[in-house]
Amino acid sequence: MVDGSSIATAVRDAIRVAAVELRPDVAAALARAARSETSARGRAVLAQLVENAEIASMDRVPLCQDTGSVWVRIEMGSDERLGGDLHSQVDAAVTEAYRDGALRMSMVRDALLDRTNSGDNTPAFIEIVSRPGTGARVDVMLKGGGSDNASVVTMLDPAAGIAGVRDAVVNAVVAKGASACPPLLIGVGVGSTFDRVASLAKHALLRPIGSSGDPRAAALERELLEAVNATGVGPGGLGGSTTALAVHVETAPCHIACLPVAVNLGCCAIRSATVELR
Repeated sequence: MVDGSSIATAVRDAIRVAAVELRPDVAAALARAARSETSARGRAVLAQLVENAEIASMDRVPLCQDTGSVWVRIEMGSDERLGGDLHSQVDAAVTEAYRDGALRMSMVRDALLDRTNSGDNTPAFIEIVSRPGTGARVDVMLKGGGSDNASVVTMLDPAAGIAGVRDAVVNAVVAKGASACPPLLIGVGVGSTFDRVASLAKHALLRPIGSSGDPRAAALERELLEAVNATGVGPGGLGGSTTALAVHVETAPCHIACLPVAVNLGCCAIRSATVELR
């Protein structure tokens, strides 16, 4: 059995790390981009982002003033069962981590009916999926409002095909990429249903830059990255050749009449951490 308290502890510890430490793969990608960026202004922005990450890690202060909403993805072994009041325990862990870390509280009680601050950055948004075997994997992402605001879901006609997916990604970056704090990590979800495709795109952001996903999607990822960087939005939206560090594509089955596409823009401070529970 995987107890809810163990998951809550993992969430609390992951928040404390993710808020102040840039993911190693993102840090390495920023450093590479700082060396290869063609724009002098873009190189200066990238150098500042690298320095910011170093200071945040050294001084244990937030990477960004927007410390985000908390997204928790739990992969549970199919041989496991879950014990405890998971949502209450995770929310308590979020409250503790945000108060102890002096992180900004950014959640309102209701999007439409009560936009007063919840005061403790809850609720967390929890997704539970199954995987073969035992144990559990807990992924925690702190997602800022600017990058989520720039994200889109589009229901394409199946005839749009790969060209339509490419246009959806590039159009999202051109329209709002500058306000999502580039250089970006772009998660693209294709398939499933209207309500699930956005989750595919967000999950794609968890894959480390430089790691392999579905080999059938690798060529499309390279094509999308080239197209996005050709827009010239550049670091900080100030122009240059590094609008995105990577594009990750995750696909799923869908209805014969549908082609759902979601584009989830991740900012230059991708804040996620993973804990494996055995």
